[in-house]
Amino acid sequence: MEITQLIAKALNGDQNAFTSILDKYWNEVYSFMLKKTENESDADDVTIETFSKAFEKISSYNPEYQFNTWLITIAKNVYIDLLRKKKSSIFINISDNHNNQAFNVIDTSPSAEDKIITEQNLKRLLQYIKLLKPHYQEVIQLRYFQELSYQEIANELNEPLNNVKVKLLRAKKLLAEIITTNKKK
Repeated sequence: MEITQLIAKALNGDQNAFTSILDKYWNEVYSFMLKKTENESDADDVTIETFSKAFEKISSYNPEYQFNTWLITIAKNVYIDLLRKKKSSIFINISDNHNNQAFNVIDTSPSAEDKIITEQNLKRLLQYIKLLKPHYQEVIQLRYFQELSYQEIANELNEPLNNVKVKLLRAKKLLAEIITTNKKK
């Protein structure tokens, strides 16, 4: 099936079209990001985030351009965001009246208050996860609490790797919607 047909079906909410697009372009985006990041975990994370953003904004895709070029552009932007987050978490810039600059390593050890807040947030997150369908709960549990790789999850569930990636992508999106909805209440 041609990409324009898949995009048209995806615009109408056809989940099979999303899966076909993911299958068709996953390796290209992942390979590109692996060369950039030189880290499999970062490449996986950026690729998943890329498809998440692409599927969310698929209606903004301009068919005058190649679809894979659009995806790579999204991937580059996601990667830049990742670099910014990493960079800002390592150093802070401090200036005094004399324009002297010093870089201090951020103290990452949690305070007692931080620990309480983290426990409360984790409890709330677990409540939100329980609102997901069981198969989504399972992939979230395996990936983020047991910290299994995508391949290990695929082996555990006896499912193809791409199905696991799609399932995890959907689970994260549904979880984000649940959290957003509940924050408004």
